[in-house]
Amino acid sequence: MSKPLGNIWSAVVNGEEKRLDIAQTTRLVDVLRTHLNLTGTKVSCEVGRCGACMVLMDGEPVNSCLIMAYQCEGSDITTIEGLHGEQEGSLHPIQQAFVEEGGFQCGYCTPGMVIATKALLDHHPQPTQEQIETGLCGNLCRCTGYGGIIRAVCKASESCEETKAI
Repeated sequence: MSKPLGNIWSAVVNGEEKRLDIAQTTRLVDVLRTHLNLTGTKVSCEVGRCGACMVLMDGEPVNSCLIMAYQCEGSDITTIEGLHGEQEGSLHPIQQAFVEEGGFQCGYCTPGMVIATKALLDHHPQPTQEQIETGLCGNLCRCTGYGGIIRAVCKASESCEETKAI
């Protein structure tokens, strides 16, 4: 049994209050993956350049490999597991658009791309091509060539506007 660290960290993660005894210098990506078993948030470059670890912190996209526990204390964190459609277990309109438009191939970048799209559409419900490119510029994909991803964002902006799901 491990010795308590005496550092109680708390935040709202995907709508649920979480309290953990962790070192305050633990990276958010490790809190999510190791301590909360939310493995949809991926670890790739570990220096904030690829976007695979992207989550929403208080509604803004952040690379969770660069955020320490103390920096997100009391924050509202949304991971890919926190996005869903109107019914629990159903796909969020953004996720559905990625499926329909072939916005993924190997899938490793997909959680970060979906989170980046969520943040983009929260700020720009009907984004221009330039806003889409800017909104996704922190996310890398080595498989798709981005065509399907950009089509998915366009489709999601239409479906999200229609259903007010975002």
